[in-house]
Amino acid sequence: MFGFRSFIPWEVSKLVAMFQAAAQTVFVSSAAASVYRSVFLVGCRRYCKKIPTKLRISEALSGAELGAEVKVQGWVRSVRPQKNNIFLHVNDGSSLQSLQIVGQAKLNDPLLTFGSAVEVTGILKKSPHQKQPVELEAEQIRVVGECNPVDFPFKIKDRHSLEYTRQLPHLRCRTNAFSSLLRIRSEATAAIHSYFKNNGFVQIHTPIITSNDCEGAGELFKVEPSGPDFSDDEEFFSVPAFLTVSGQLHLEVMSGAFSRVYTFGPTFRAENSQSRRHLAEFFMVEAEISFTESLDDLTKVMEDMFRSATEHVMARCVEDVDLFHRHVTPGHRDAVEAMLNKSFPVITYTEAIDILNRSSERFTFPTDWGCDLMTEHEKHLVKHCGNLPVFVTDYPYDLKPFYARDNQDHPRHTAAAVDLLVPGVGELCGGSLREERLNLLMARLKQAGLEDTYSWYLDLRRFGSVPHGGFGLGFERYLQCILGVDNIKDVIPFPRFSHSCML
Repeated sequence: MFGFRSFIPWEVSKLVAMFQAAAQTVFVSSAAASVYRSVFLVGCRRYCKKIPTKLRISEALSGAELGAEVKVQGWVRSVRPQKNNIFLHVNDGSSLQSLQIVGQAKLNDPLLTFGSAVEVTGILKKSPHQKQPVELEAEQIRVVGECNPVDFPFKIKDRHSLEYTRQLPHLRCRTNAFSSLLRIRSEATAAIHSYFKNNGFVQIHTPIITSNDCEGAGELFKVEPSGPDFSDDEEFFSVPAFLTVSGQLHLEVMSGAFSRVYTFGPTFRAENSQSRRHLAEFFMVEAEISFTESLDDLTKVMEDMFRSATEHVMARCVEDVDLFHRHVTPGHRDAVEAMLNKSFPVITYTEAIDILNRSSERFTFPTDWGCDLMTEHEKHLVKHCGNLPVFVTDYPYDLKPFYARDNQDHPRHTAAAVDLLVPGVGELCGGSLREERLNLLMARLKQAGLEDTYSWYLDLRRFGSVPHGGFGLGFERYLQCILGVDNIKDVIPFPRFSHSCML
């Protein structure tokens, strides 16, 4: 089928001929026919005039439509007026690099300032300068949105710290560092979905509102209706409802019909903390695998997913990742390359405690067998293992939730659980085999006084239950790990934490 422009010359000539014939027949006055013919031809010329091709900045920089008339839209990153010319750099968020605009001095506008939004039409040409492949020779520059550079909190020549931009969540996407972070975050999200799709996992949209406390820690946000139609003593759902802390239990429901499932969405923890490591709202990647009786099956998926997603991000976001590895955390690229090129070591919890107790380092928290591993312990173990991600398996049974599978290995009673510890962050993933044996699960729920609450969970074991297991990965912590960002609030668009919910 021919394109639209292929039809234009033939269609116009045909229409003109038809008009001329009609004019001679209908109009007695040749002058009137001449007027109508002129109007029609002017309209045709306007209609058939070539429309500039609209390009994203990344497309223009790649050389698409070189030599053609194009239109770009974006925000001004720099303005340099000269006697005969004006130079702009315009960015639309599609790439870290901006497009240079060159125009005659007459195109300058007092409203053309740093931060203003513009629409530029012109000819895309090869640039005579080696640092930039192309430039746009402007024919028209239109200011779409004004920006007062005096009031704008970001200044054209200043390098703003992450701590400073964090105070301006509504504007920090305008900075190079945070726009790079958001592109990386987008690519990492796509890479994780791609990994699961390519490996036969079915995506499940688990609910955000739930009546379960999966982690059992009690750090929940309760959901209650607001308005004159609701009373304080009335439950909207007839039972207490909360924002989810994990989609795991809902994935376990689905693992009774699908052998591989996953979910990727927001989770919520009411932790009264403003530390660098905690958020009240964050994103979790969670997966469940049926017909498995080995932690090795879980650790393989964790390691493969980490490696696959990171390789994708490193390949697709070269300039954005380089910005972080050069200016935010210099030297971190070598650490990431080591993670990609070496297998992750595996140690047991008992071996981990032994490593900590033999260390000359003085820890704030105790390192007795049965104590939970704290951040200082996790970072020491990572360092001990060559600053590589390390799996720690077989935790004390009493440290893990009711669903973790009992190893039945007395006298040191452990559960078939695993954590992935990574450099700079500590715990990145946590998972376990699930207790599929009905009698053991019933005994533990009864001990915790939860047998009525989780009667539906026991049904999963009564009707076609199989050995299965799963894990969860903190997405923001993953981004911290590969970029070397110290504060988790700097890797999420709108951080929510104790005493802070801006926007």
